[in-house]
Amino acid sequence: MKQFEYVKKEDLFPKNYSLEDLDFAKTKILKYIAFKKRTENEIRLKFSKIIDEELLDDAIEELKENGYIDDNNYIKRAVNEFMALKNLSIKEIKYKLMSKGLNKNLIDDYISNNLDMLIDYEIQSAKNIVIKKSNLEKEDIKNYLLKKGYRTESIENAMEECQMGRFYLTQGKDAKCKTYLH
Repeated sequence: MKQFEYVKKEDLFPKNYSLEDLDFAKTKILKYIAFKKRTENEIRLKFSKIIDEELLDDAIEELKENGYIDDNNYIKRAVNEFMALKNLSIKEIKYKLMSKGLNKNLIDDYISNNLDMLIDYEIQSAKNIVIKKSNLEKEDIKNYLLKKGYRTESIENAMEECQMGRFYLTQGKDAKCKTYLH
Protein backbone atom coordinates (compact mmCIF):
# COMPACT_ATOMS: atom_id res chain seq x y z
CA MET A 1 0.00 0.00 0.00
CA LYS A 2 1.37 3.39 -1.03
CA GLN A 3 1.71 6.08 1.60
CA PHE A 4 0.90 9.69 0.83
CA GLU A 5 2.85 12.58 2.20
CA TYR A 6 1.29 15.85 3.11
CA VAL A 7 2.22 18.41 0.45
CA LYS A 8 2.03 22.12 1.09
CA LYS A 9 0.08 24.29 -1.32
CA GLU A 10 3.26 26.34 -1.94
CA ASP A 11 5.11 23.22 -3.12
CA LEU A 12 2.42 22.45 -5.67
CA PHE A 13 2.16 26.02 -6.85
CA PRO A 14 5.60 27.69 -6.50
CA LYS A 15 4.83 30.78 -8.56
CA ASN A 16 5.12 34.52 -8.13
CA TYR A 17 1.35 34.83 -8.07
CA SER A 18 -1.57 33.28 -6.25
CA LEU A 19 -4.16 30.77 -7.38
CA GLU A 20 -6.66 33.63 -7.26
CA ASP A 21 -4.54 35.55 -9.76
CA LEU A 22 -4.48 32.53 -12.07
CA ASP A 23 -8.25 32.12 -11.76
CA PHE A 24 -8.74 35.82 -12.49
CA ALA A 25 -6.55 35.59 -15.62
CA LYS A 26 -8.32 32.44 -16.85
CA THR A 27 -11.72 34.07 -16.28
CA LYS A 28 -10.72 37.18 -18.25
CA ILE A 29 -9.43 35.03 -21.12
CA LEU A 30 -12.52 32.78 -21.08
CA LYS A 31 -14.78 35.84 -21.29
CA TYR A 32 -12.75 37.05 -24.27
CA ILE A 33 -12.93 33.72 -26.13
CA ALA A 34 -16.55 32.99 -25.21
CA PHE A 35 -17.76 35.67 -27.61
CA LYS A 36 -15.64 34.43 -30.51
CA LYS A 37 -13.00 31.72 -30.84
CA ARG A 38 -9.52 33.23 -30.76
CA THR A 39 -6.01 32.08 -31.55
CA GLU A 40 -3.34 31.85 -28.89
CA ASN A 41 -1.60 34.81 -30.51
CA GLU A 42 -4.75 36.97 -30.40
CA ILE A 43 -5.11 36.19 -26.69
CA ARG A 44 -1.48 37.06 -26.01
CA LEU A 45 -1.81 40.36 -27.86
CA LYS A 46 -4.98 41.28 -25.99
CA PHE A 47 -3.71 40.51 -22.50
CA SER A 48 0.06 41.05 -22.69
CA LYS A 49 -0.19 44.58 -21.28
CA ILE A 50 -2.62 43.81 -18.45
CA ILE A 51 -1.56 40.33 -17.23
CA ASP A 52 1.96 39.41 -16.11
CA GLU A 53 3.77 37.33 -18.77
CA GLU A 54 4.39 34.29 -16.53
CA LEU A 55 0.78 34.35 -15.33
CA LEU A 56 -0.50 34.71 -18.89
CA ASP A 57 1.68 31.78 -20.06
CA ASP A 58 0.35 29.54 -17.30
CA ALA A 59 -3.28 30.59 -17.81
CA ILE A 60 -3.03 29.96 -21.56
CA GLU A 61 -1.31 26.61 -21.01
CA GLU A 62 -4.02 25.46 -18.62
CA LEU A 63 -6.79 26.60 -21.00
CA LYS A 64 -5.04 24.75 -23.86
CA GLU A 65 -4.88 21.58 -21.75
CA ASN A 66 -8.62 21.89 -21.09
CA GLY A 67 -9.43 22.42 -24.78
CA TYR A 68 -10.51 26.05 -24.60
CA ILE A 69 -7.63 27.24 -26.78
CA ASP A 70 -6.77 25.05 -29.76
CA ASP A 71 -5.15 26.58 -32.84
CA ASN A 72 -5.67 23.40 -34.90
CA ASN A 73 -9.39 23.51 -34.17
CA TYR A 74 -9.41 27.24 -34.91
CA ILE A 75 -7.91 26.60 -38.36
CA LYS A 76 -10.56 23.96 -39.17
CA ARG A 77 -13.41 26.19 -38.05
CA ALA A 78 -12.06 29.28 -39.83
CA VAL A 79 -11.57 27.40 -43.12
CA ASN A 80 -15.09 25.96 -42.89
CA GLU A 81 -16.44 29.46 -42.29
CA PHE A 82 -14.46 30.87 -45.25
CA MET A 83 -15.75 28.07 -47.48
CA ALA A 84 -19.35 28.71 -46.46
CA LEU A 85 -19.25 32.49 -46.87
CA LYS A 86 -16.54 33.58 -49.29
CA ASN A 87 -14.84 32.92 -52.61
CA LEU A 88 -11.15 32.57 -51.79
CA SER A 89 -8.08 30.94 -53.25
CA ILE A 90 -6.01 28.57 -51.14
CA LYS A 91 -3.36 31.28 -50.97
CA GLU A 92 -5.91 33.81 -49.64
CA ILE A 93 -7.05 31.32 -46.99
CA LYS A 94 -3.44 30.84 -45.93
CA TYR A 95 -2.83 34.60 -45.67
CA LYS A 96 -6.02 35.13 -43.66
CA LEU A 97 -4.96 32.43 -41.19
CA MET A 98 -1.43 33.80 -40.95
CA SER A 99 -2.84 37.26 -40.19
CA LYS A 100 -4.36 35.76 -37.04
CA GLY A 101 -0.86 34.87 -35.84
CA LEU A 102 -1.21 31.15 -36.39
CA ASN A 103 1.90 29.04 -36.78
CA LYS A 104 2.82 28.65 -40.47
CA ASN A 105 3.57 24.95 -39.96
CA LEU A 106 0.09 24.32 -38.51
CA ILE A 107 -1.47 26.06 -41.51
CA ASP A 108 0.69 24.18 -44.00
CA ASP A 109 -0.12 20.85 -42.32
CA TYR A 110 -3.85 21.58 -42.50
CA ILE A 111 -3.61 22.56 -46.17
CA SER A 112 -1.58 19.50 -47.14
CA ASN A 113 -3.92 17.17 -45.21
CA ASN A 114 -7.01 18.70 -46.87
CA LEU A 115 -5.60 19.62 -50.27
CA ASP A 116 -8.18 17.77 -52.40
CA MET A 117 -11.09 19.44 -50.60
CA LEU A 118 -9.41 22.86 -50.81
CA ILE A 119 -8.68 22.47 -54.54
CA ASP A 120 -12.34 21.60 -55.18
CA TYR A 121 -13.36 24.65 -53.16
CA GLU A 122 -10.90 26.87 -55.04
CA ILE A 123 -12.26 25.71 -58.41
CA GLN A 124 -15.84 26.37 -57.28
CA SER A 125 -14.80 29.80 -55.98
CA ALA A 126 -13.13 30.58 -59.31
CA LYS A 127 -16.32 29.52 -61.14
CA ASN A 128 -18.37 31.84 -58.95
CA ILE A 129 -16.06 34.74 -59.76
CA VAL A 130 -16.06 33.89 -63.49
CA ILE A 131 -19.85 34.10 -63.40
CA LYS A 132 -19.88 37.39 -61.47
CA LYS A 133 -17.35 38.94 -63.82
CA SER A 134 -18.79 37.48 -67.02
CA ASN A 135 -19.16 40.98 -68.49
CA LEU A 136 -15.33 41.25 -68.63
CA GLU A 137 -12.98 39.79 -71.20
CA LYS A 138 -11.77 36.26 -70.53
CA GLU A 139 -8.16 37.44 -70.16
CA ASP A 140 -9.17 40.15 -67.64
CA ILE A 141 -10.97 37.58 -65.51
CA LYS A 142 -7.97 35.25 -65.68
CA ASN A 143 -5.61 38.07 -64.62
CA TYR A 144 -7.95 39.04 -61.78
CA LEU A 145 -7.99 35.46 -60.48
CA LEU A 146 -4.21 35.14 -60.81
CA LYS A 147 -3.75 38.33 -58.76
CA LYS A 148 -6.02 36.85 -56.09
CA GLY A 149 -3.74 33.81 -55.82
CA TYR A 150 -5.77 31.22 -57.70
CA ARG A 151 -3.78 28.37 -59.21
CA THR A 152 -3.62 28.37 -63.01
CA GLU A 153 -5.15 24.88 -63.11
CA SER A 154 -8.12 26.04 -61.01
CA ILE A 155 -8.71 29.02 -63.28
CA GLU A 156 -8.55 26.95 -66.46
CA ASN A 157 -10.84 24.32 -64.97
CA ALA A 158 -13.38 26.96 -63.87
CA MET A 159 -13.35 28.73 -67.23
CA GLU A 160 -13.64 25.48 -69.12
CA GLU A 161 -16.61 24.33 -67.05
CA CYS A 162 -18.38 27.66 -67.37
CA GLN A 163 -17.60 28.06 -71.10
CA MET A 164 -17.64 31.83 -70.94
CA GLY A 165 -20.90 33.37 -72.09
CA ARG A 166 -22.94 30.15 -72.12
CA PHE A 167 -23.77 29.46 -68.49
CA TYR A 168 -26.33 30.07 -65.80
CA LEU A 169 -26.14 29.90 -62.05
CA THR A 170 -28.45 27.67 -60.06
CA GLN A 171 -29.78 29.43 -56.98
CA GLY A 172 -29.30 28.50 -53.36
CA LYS A 173 -26.50 27.36 -51.07
CA ASP A 174 -25.24 24.74 -53.52
CA ALA A 175 -25.02 27.13 -56.49
CA LYS A 176 -23.14 25.60 -59.38
CA CYS A 177 -22.03 26.73 -62.78
CA LYS A 178 -23.97 24.84 -65.46
CA THR A 179 -23.84 25.24 -69.19
CA TYR A 180 -26.75 25.81 -71.50
CA LEU A 181 -27.28 23.13 -74.10
CA HIS A 182 -28.42 24.60 -77.40
